[in-house]
Amino acid sequence: MKKIAIQGIQGSNHHIVAKKHYNNEIFINECLSFDALTDSLLQKESDEAVMAIENTIAGSIIPNYALIDKYNLNITGEYYLPIHHHLMALPGQKLTDIKEVCSHPMALLQCKEFFKKHPFIKLVEDVDTSAVAKTIKHQKLNGVAAIAPKIAAEIFNLKILEDEIQTIKNNETRFVILQIEKPINNIKQINKASLRFELEHQRGSLATVLNVMSDCQLNLTKIQSLPIVETPWKYAFFVDVTFKRYENYIKAKSIIEIMANNFKILGEYKNGRI
Repeated sequence: MKKIAIQGIQGSNHHIVAKKHYNNEIFINECLSFDALTDSLLQKESDEAVMAIENTIAGSIIPNYALIDKYNLNITGEYYLPIHHHLMALPGQKLTDIKEVCSHPMALLQCKEFFKKHPFIKLVEDVDTSAVAKTIKHQKLNGVAAIAPKIAAEIFNLKILEDEIQTIKNNETRFVILQIEKPINNIKQINKASLRFELEHQRGSLATVLNVMSDCQLNLTKIQSLPIVETPWKYAFFVDVTFKRYENYIKAKSIIEIMANNFKILGEYKNGRI
């Protein structure tokens, strides 16, 4: 049985992705931070990990790009999960009884418009959505509610006070599947890659790389820059590309490797949108 690290506890969105991606035949290692999740892989306490990397509302989770890069983690796949936020509390509570809502900062941000209508509710940041639901259950906290997936209400026997409180209903988070070893993927199934490289401060250097991708019929689906800590005002670029022909990707990769500095393949895998 594979040991899978997730950020958060059972009932969280990471748990949902793990269940869907691995068809439940797994042992879950609960990690209350992404650093702890990474350590779980590095210490070989987990075989693989599920890590959120970007959201359609909040954008990229920048520290996670840095963790993948720093520890040379390999992306072996991805999963797009529609996000549904529900307000939940102990049975018998009503919305008017709630004085405080605790949740992950991202969940609070994604439900901002709902709480504008309830200005007397205090918003408190916590490490995990489902962990708050668990605390409410075990400590029997009246007047406190959690924002979490519906599965958390089922696991911890809480009452849903309000359904679907996220501001934008078409809200998705992209998760990546990580492991330490470089995977041996079936070339016929690979149609997406995540790359990392650095460029000199020269006019048109990034445009030239992007033109190579276009000429080789790669579709750029994501570009993200991160500061290089050791070198002020210099940046590394993280890009995701999709392609129909693996040969076109190989050609682009060989050219970019010559043009760019510190070129790294973070992962070659199957596009989770298909």
